[in-house]
Amino acid sequence: MKKSLDALILMVLVLARIRIDTLADTVLPQRHEDVRRLVEGWWPGWSLDLLAHPETDPVSMLLIVTAIGLLVVYLGLDFFSRDSRSSHRWKLGLIYGIIGLLVFGKTLLLIDLRHLRGPASYAHDGGVIQTEATISYFLSGRNPYVEDYVNTPMAEWGFSEYRTALYHYPYLPWTFVFSTPVYLLAQATLGWFDERFVYLLLFALTLALSQKLVAGHAEQRMAVALIGLNPILGVSLIFGENDPFVLAWVVLGLWLLRRERPLLGSMAFGLACASKPTAWFLAPFWLLFLLRDRWGGALIPPPSTWKMQLLTLLRRGWTLPVTALLVIGPWLVWNPAAMYDDVWRWSAGLGPTGYQIWGWGASNYVLALGWVTDRFEYWPFIIPGALVTLPLLAALLWRQARVNTLGTMLYAYCVLLAAFFYVSRFLQPNYLGYILGFLTLAMLIDDE
Repeated sequence: MKKSLDALILMVLVLARIRIDTLADTVLPQRHEDVRRLVEGWWPGWSLDLLAHPETDPVSMLLIVTAIGLLVVYLGLDFFSRDSRSSHRWKLGLIYGIIGLLVFGKTLLLIDLRHLRGPASYAHDGGVIQTEATISYFLSGRNPYVEDYVNTPMAEWGFSEYRTALYHYPYLPWTFVFSTPVYLLAQATLGWFDERFVYLLLFALTLALSQKLVAGHAEQRMAVALIGLNPILGVSLIFGENDPFVLAWVVLGLWLLRRERPLLGSMAFGLACASKPTAWFLAPFWLLFLLRDRWGGALIPPPSTWKMQLLTLLRRGWTLPVTALLVIGPWLVWNPAAMYDDVWRWSAGLGPTGYQIWGWGASNYVLALGWVTDRFEYWPFIIPGALVTLPLLAALLWRQARVNTLGTMLYAYCVLLAAFFYVSRFLQPNYLGYILGFLTLAMLIDDE
């Protein structure tokens, strides 16, 4: 009997996705009432009563049981069929169906519930609520990096002692600039907007392009499943964290690189760099990949080749810095101090409203050992960050120079980003989901 790793991976992911979502639903006690209000008029009340469940609402329950039904069909098809082109298409369709139910369906449900309950509900504070406010500022000619958010729905979200983001917008401009046309279209057609409309569109693009980056049938199925049902990245999309936004532009750039379009690929990556600083850590590996046929296996090639290397890099990758600067530049020129304060000083914990020590990283040792008096106190995380990441960067570039492929480039990016955030002020869970997305591609991408 043929044993399929993709079937095992899919079952693990589906179960993880369902368990995570049902646990998350328990902290949303108003969802039962809100779902009933959402569907009243077309869903019989007796049916809602019979489906009442302490762990989740009736709509989510039917999404779950339908997804499990598709999983059962997948397992049966995998057991009885050979790995033909036809069975591959059926299996891929089932995976997309499961993702459509558990990720897209759940996201759309929360979007509808938020529209019913109010803008400060069922959504992430920065990726949705605050980004929507920046779109309003942008359309009214106001600088999102100068303005505060105390008179926006952000002020109603979360715990009051942790609302330092009310005075800072820590993301870069491409997120709200790209989202603005979608906002205008949604307002003109629906009369309302949710930032997750943008994230859903880009996540669909990510899945389609990720499949094309992988060669084998089983590998394609694993890539779609591991990215589409990524346990943490799925939560990011459902609640509206902006990591799927950045992921999409990098994946688009990778797809264009694979198609031998380095200028367009570097442009897409430049847009990722103009979205969130997490993309910046890929830049040295990206530039080295552009020189894969010129650099050689040494960490530093002979000086006699430097001019040729630079000219080649400019010819293949000039769109990267130009694109990023065209997007970031106007806001930086408008008020450089405000942009620096929001994007860098806030995340470093500087100033009276700096971000707290948080997350799953080594910064918890600083708290455990009493090296600060509270979470908001400044501590020089830049020192361990530099001590760890600079030598690691050199070693990773040397390793990539010897095996300069897309897979190596992405693996190096994952290692560097994970190490940096582990010793930084905060390692948010969504960062790990983002890293897992790229690690998936690093392991499965066709490097031939």
